[in-house]
Amino acid sequence: MTRTLIQSTGPAHTRIYAYGAARGEVAVPNDDLIGPIDSSDEWIRQRTGIVTRVRALEQTTAIELATDAAAEAIARSGVDPQQIDAVIVATISNPKQTPSVSAIVADRIGSNPAAAFDLNAACAGFAYGVTQADALIRAGAAHYVVVVGAEKLSDVVDPADRSISFLLGDGAGAVVIGPSDTPGIGPTVWGSDGSKADAVGMNHTLNEFRNGTAPWPTLRQEGPTVFRWAVWEMVKVARQALEAAGVEAADLAAFVPHQANMRIIDEFAKQLKLPDTVVIGRDIETTGNTSAASIPLATHRLLEEHPELSGGLALQIGFGAGLVFGAQVVVLP
Repeated sequence: MTRTLIQSTGPAHTRIYAYGAARGEVAVPNDDLIGPIDSSDEWIRQRTGIVTRVRALEQTTAIELATDAAAEAIARSGVDPQQIDAVIVATISNPKQTPSVSAIVADRIGSNPAAAFDLNAACAGFAYGVTQADALIRAGAAHYVVVVGAEKLSDVVDPADRSISFLLGDGAGAVVIGPSDTPGIGPTVWGSDGSKADAVGMNHTLNEFRNGTAPWPTLRQEGPTVFRWAVWEMVKVARQALEAAGVEAADLAAFVPHQANMRIIDEFAKQLKLPDTVVIGRDIETTGNTSAASIPLATHRLLEEHPELSGGLALQIGFGAGLVFGAQVVVLP
């Protein structure tokens, strides 16, 4: 007799219950960075929209930032930490290649023995994490999931590099995702273009550093290439995400793109023809580009400043190193 396997199934819908945030402890204005890159405060503001960015103290790692953000999200969600079945941390700045940030965070927030794994999708990491949490819950593999985007990019920045050093900040944003009676997370439009992997990423390998053939690896980017790709290709992805969710730009309460560059954000809004009623996340002005953390950090700030957005629709889109991207429409908690 052949036995039939039991295959788990879960609820039909999911939603985001709450956001949490943690930012670096030190505000770093443009004037503190212009010497090594032979630049000016005016040049940085005009090209990026950044006035200042936050960076963490030396002893603060992505692990501490992720833990603080996750703890706040759980506290706001009303979910018992022991009911968290999985913790997903999106990061490119784990201070060690192993163990995972997520396993340590799961323990620190009181969620042992939750499943835990890190994912590396750079600035699209949070969108990827939300996608995976939604799928895990609807498949019955988890009931509640914490998703964190956490970065300490100041560890991987060359102060003398004009391509990206002045953009980067440190922080973490987190959400608790669980079952819902109605749809709260729309279909994800995601993908990558590895053929352009050299456009933004690390300039050396850890092996080269270990062997003494290269300095400590740091982030670099081809600014014009990334700008063109983000503006023209990612607008198409944003439109696809709206269509997949069955909504239009006019239905949105908020638009939260990856906080890469204020010029990119402004061009996004223009190309999508967003009405004036849509509130746009512009956290980059005072936080900087925090890669995987930027979308939840920007959304957390929007909800703090605009509580009336609760229950509204938000389009979020992440894109970054490896030319990886992900976009979805969510209902704000």
